[in-house]
Amino acid sequence: MLAVAQQTTPSSRPGTSGQAPAQTEPSPSAQPAPSQQPQSDKDKDKQGQSTSGQGKVAGTSNDRLFYTLPNFLTLQNSGKLPPLSVKDKFKVVALGTFDYVQYPWWGLLASISQAENNEPAFGQGWVAYAKRYGTTAGDSTVENFMVGAVIPSVLHQDPRFYQSGRGGVPRRMGYSISRIFVTRGDSGHAQFNFSEVFGSASAAAISTYSYHPKSTFVRTPTDPHKFIGSDRTLTNSASVWATQVGLDTVTIVVKEFWPDVHRKLSHKSRPDQGSAGSTGP
Repeated sequence: MLAVAQQTTPSSRPGTSGQAPAQTEPSPSAQPAPSQQPQSDKDKDKQGQSTSGQGKVAGTSNDRLFYTLPNFLTLQNSGKLPPLSVKDKFKVVALGTFDYVQYPWWGLLASISQAENNEPAFGQGWVAYAKRYGTTAGDSTVENFMVGAVIPSVLHQDPRFYQSGRGGVPRRMGYSISRIFVTRGDSGHAQFNFSEVFGSASAAAISTYSYHPKSTFVRTPTDPHKFIGSDRTLTNSASVWATQVGLDTVTIVVKEFWPDVHRKLSHKSRPDQGSAGSTGP
């Protein structure tokens, strides 16, 4: 989500930053015994909370926040799972980063940046928009891989988020916020979340000191290209990093409560079984 963070820095960047297998009808002789009859709706809902469908990488999910945004590294009510291999960490991050939803999302963020004239050194026009689109895509890609694959692989940490789903709102809020600083190691034990803290800091530094504009220029009545300062400063990089950590905190809180929202939306969209199953005299 560094793409959003890069648009919220106060200095040089003003503005705001599996298909289920087919099932066949069982023969009458294969019908389950009464004790094995399907679960009640309540039990089905409870069971449904434990998984969002197996992802393309073992040990991950096929979930999407608000049915759209990739949420493959979030698991519900999962106990200790086998650690992800280095290959799997990179694979699942790549699946989420280059998901089909991301391309229009980057386009939207680039449009907002263009409309607000963030990083004015880019200028305006289609060439400027292409530059903003490229830096937005780059920010997202670098941050996702540093936080979800590179640092977790080097330090043997688990990049997955395990939802709590227990207790009241304050307890779950505190749990989700704490995940910024606490994570699981590949061993299953709690560790300081170096992946998030150092991964996002590294991504901010790479972004600031490489492909984003080196300097800021503004248009004035007397000078259409007046230099006002360098963007490549430690202060600017730290600002981008702090913004990113804040945005990641909000995202994790949303991930914690998304199953509750999803369940309520599913209940609202479910037809009334009593009226659906009844027929007129």
